Amino acid sequence: MHITAQEEYGLRCLLRVAGHASEEPMRTQEVAEAEGISLEYAAKLMRILKQGGLVISTRGAAGGYLLARPAGEITVWDALEVLGGPLYSEGFCDQHSGSQHDCTNHNAGCSLKTLWNSINAILRAALSAIPLVELSGDERSKWAWLVRSSDAAAEAARDQVGARVASPRAEA
Repeated sequence: MHITAQEEYGLRCLLRVAGHASEEPMRTQEVAEAEGISLEYAAKLMRILKQGGLVISTRGAAGGYLLARPAGEITVWDALEVLGGPLYSEGFCDQHSGSQHDCTNHNAGCSLKTLWNSINAILRAALSAIPLVELSGDERSKWAWLVRSSDAAAEAARDQVGARVASPRAEA
């Protein structure tokens, strides 16, 4: 797994808007300068965040971007999903079946599909437990959300394993 540049810089831009001290909208140029990226790239990322419903924009000389919801209601998972999508999507096997029409393990129950579904669920649970508001401040203040997200990930893993044990052919 890797975080794309779009996900990294997009999340950084979103955090920049979330931490903007003024109640006035933050201009794209301010975001670009603060993050050390081009104005064009910042504009592209802000458009994606707007289309994903995470920021709203205002026009005019005093225009810019504000969070669409409070920073405590937008999670890291929300941002990554808007910026790049889930790690594993339901149509993944259909896109990667090789020369076969269907996945070669599809009828026998694919352990890789189970693995990727489980990892995706764990990541979703962990990153959904971290709202943007938790990412402000210094690193020492992060232990509380780290523990919460670890607990959420562990619960998601137990749920995934429990679902597979209860119905081992559910993925077939």
